[in-house]
Amino acid sequence: MAEVVSLSRARKARDRAKKRAQADANVVQFGRSKAEKARDDQIADKARRDLDGHRKDPE
Repeated sequence: MAEVVSLSRARKARDRAKKRAQADANVVQFGRSKAEKARDDQIADKARRDLDGHRKDPE
């Protein structure tokens, strides 16, 4: 005998799985770790400081 399944629960579970798969794909495509973001911020800050250090008339 087959198990009784709530159709609304099955639909919601299917939708959750689809959203989770989409989120995983987005992470692979767009995601960066916190360490990578921090490293990029540090590099940008250093470049800004170096550029400001070469100013002829400091503000």
